[in-house]
Amino acid sequence: MVNNTNVSRYQGQVHGAGEADLAISDTPLYAPEVVMVLLEQRGEDAINAWTNKCIRDVQSLGWDNSDLVELIRQALQSGRYINSQWCMQKPGGPWAACDSYLLRRSEWIAAAHKNMQCEYYVKFAIGRTGQLLLLASCHTPQY
Repeated sequence: MVNNTNVSRYQGQVHGAGEADLAISDTPLYAPEVVMVLLEQRGEDAINAWTNKCIRDVQSLGWDNSDLVELIRQALQSGRYINSQWCMQKPGGPWAACDSYLLRRSEWIAAAHKNMQCEYYVKFAIGRTGQLLLLASCHTPQY
């Protein structure tokens, strides 16, 4: 059974499950300052890793919600907005309208004994109630 329920604050209609149909906008759906206020007010409680893949990716990075709060803050402040698109939580739905960002930052890599540039892709939606960031994607480049 297909579930076309939109669980995000964005009020658009889910308009298809084909790859070409997922694009929504070339400008953010959620104003960065609104997301920042949510992170300031709710902190770690604002973050919900929403898809199974996101949960696995966050676990493989060894991160917790405080790491995710910092990553999203940095993405909004110094990252690059990519696009907005529909994301499905699991096969069959529900859906969320997500903004995606690319963040490049310098990190200490112990195995290399030096700082290196690392890239992260993060995709999120503000939940319908406005109290949660539904994290649909959080990963390094996947080639």
